[in-house]
Amino acid sequence: MLLFLLRLQLLFLLLAGWPATATYGQQIGTTDSVAYAPRLSCGQRAALRIAVPSVLVGIGVLAHSNQYNETLYRAKLEMQHETQEMFRGFDAHGLDDYTRHVPLAMAYAMMATGHRGERSAVGFTLIYLAAHELDAAVVSNLKRVTAEPRPYNPNDLSSFPSSHTSQAFLTATLLHEQYGRQYPWLSVSGYAVAAATGTMRLLGNKHWATDVLAGAGIGFLSAETIWHLYPALTKALPPRIAHKLLLVPTYQTGGGAGFALAIQP
Repeated sequence: MLLFLLRLQLLFLLLAGWPATATYGQQIGTTDSVAYAPRLSCGQRAALRIAVPSVLVGIGVLAHSNQYNETLYRAKLEMQHETQEMFRGFDAHGLDDYTRHVPLAMAYAMMATGHRGERSAVGFTLIYLAAHELDAAVVSNLKRVTAEPRPYNPNDLSSFPSSHTSQAFLTATLLHEQYGRQYPWLSVSGYAVAAATGTMRLLGNKHWATDVLAGAGIGFLSAETIWHLYPALTKALPPRIAHKLLLVPTYQTGGGAGFALAIQP
């Protein structure tokens, strides 16, 4: 039991800790406040941000079948069995459906209260929409190709990867990029919520641990990809159009609130 709890704690710490480590790695070596910190080149920083989440996705793929990697496959089954022995009957009562959006809500709350971020509200929204589409495309195609049975229902072949976790880490990474350098506690909070989302999916028997790890990696990579491509993409827009973009709040009776992108005449 103690060994299992240590494994679960390690999983949570990995989910909560590696994204901040990877993104803050770009700041290592640019300050003299930590004398022993190694100096990393731009290429090394980029490689760090890509390598860690890519490894997590790779682990998930290899653990899909014992034909790919028997050790990882057995470890996946054993952790799920131990999780259900410890947390049998765990029910998040739909909380994980909402926590995946909490980091995004935090970012918009900061913007609404006048806190200036790295990008404008319009820019941030465009990045989120593009990253969300990229993430959804990758996740949906992987679900279709791998056809991984869910732990609680072998007939449901949509387990790998966890879309809840990928969305949570996507929004947490965008929160970090928008405000993390000014307010490090926001990054910590965002990634902690994202890690909790993935953990709830595991404890509730909705996903395997490898689904959660891969989902975290995909969400992180989707957000980072669009965030860093955005300046190049905006340069491709005609200047007259770029300066006329507006973010318009929308509301539908019984349908909730949202945003619409409009072009000012």
